[in-house]
Amino acid sequence: MKTFERYVLSEIAPLLFGALAAVIALLVVASLERYLAPLLAKGAPPLLVARLLALNVPEAAARALPIALMFAVLLGLSRLAADSEIKSALAAGIPATRLYRPVLILGGVVTALAFALGEGLVPRAQTQIREVQQQIVLANPRVLGLGEQNVVLRDALGRAISIGQILPGGELRDLRIVTMQDGLPPREVITAREGRLVPGSTTLTLKGGQRVTYQDARPVTILSFETGTLPLQDTGTDLGSAAQARPVNDPLPALWARLSTYRAQGIQAPAEFTALHQKFAAPLAALALAFFGVSLAVFSFRSGRNVGFVWALMLTFAYYATYSVFNVMGEKGALPGAVAAYAPDLVAVLAGSLLLWLSARR
Repeated sequence: MKTFERYVLSEIAPLLFGALAAVIALLVVASLERYLAPLLAKGAPPLLVARLLALNVPEAAARALPIALMFAVLLGLSRLAADSEIKSALAAGIPATRLYRPVLILGGVVTALAFALGEGLVPRAQTQIREVQQQIVLANPRVLGLGEQNVVLRDALGRAISIGQILPGGELRDLRIVTMQDGLPPREVITAREGRLVPGSTTLTLKGGQRVTYQDARPVTILSFETGTLPLQDTGTDLGSAAQARPVNDPLPALWARLSTYRAQGIQAPAEFTALHQKFAAPLAALALAFFGVSLAVFSFRSGRNVGFVWALMLTFAYYATYSVFNVMGEKGALPGAVAAYAPDLVAVLAGSLLLWLSARR
């Protein structure tokens, strides 16, 4: 790599790290204000909430990398143009198009890193998030909603656990546990007047209950009990965190297997199909935005205009808004999944090509 290209990278890299840290902080703080602060207010253990917050970072980093790169490219090359360093490079015989090589190489590295995060750290973090959410619920059931009615959990054994009311102190009222069978009536129903999750364990204690077993939808046995215990498997409790289960956060093999089943059964699943394309489109956004950023810098230099901090910030958020709109349209089925996923990248590439064409005419 030539000296000029290394110099360009040295100008952009610190801005990339700074922008990445800022975007991650914004995403995490937004999740803290919207989801995690209410958990603390309801008495969730602070250490578990802090761990939940930390586990949001891998997903935030994967989402932030392309956006941070675009911001860093716009701001870094704008600084080079403002200080006449690009002009000096041109005077030394270095064409402005030589800016593309180091930035696109950096874009390729960011693309690979974002994909690796999405397939490596993010799925593992999602699994740990579910475990921490379970621990938060077991430590203090109030976080499910103090005074709310008809809270429903489901554990890994297929049991639906309906809670009529959660009282202060973690007391549960009007419980109903139904053991489900795919496509068949329930085979067991347990009701209880009250119950409580034993702190630090996965055991649910029940009082004043009845257990009814069924065969072919007909009662077979009926057993009343005064007290009893029920071991729980992973309830998959969703506390509404920013890292709640999203198809795009699933590992690619698991997502592909689920989509294959949907195709075989003729099931329409726009969110999953959009997520499949997002697996590749989101990391590739780094390359598309890097190309757009350099094209805008070359155009700005040749037109005598400067892209300052405010413009860099506005363009970065404009891309994020475009990405969000197309993603929602894909998940709702308003657009095909491939179109919704790749449209923001295509817009960036077309805009960069237009700017490159305009700058070549000057």
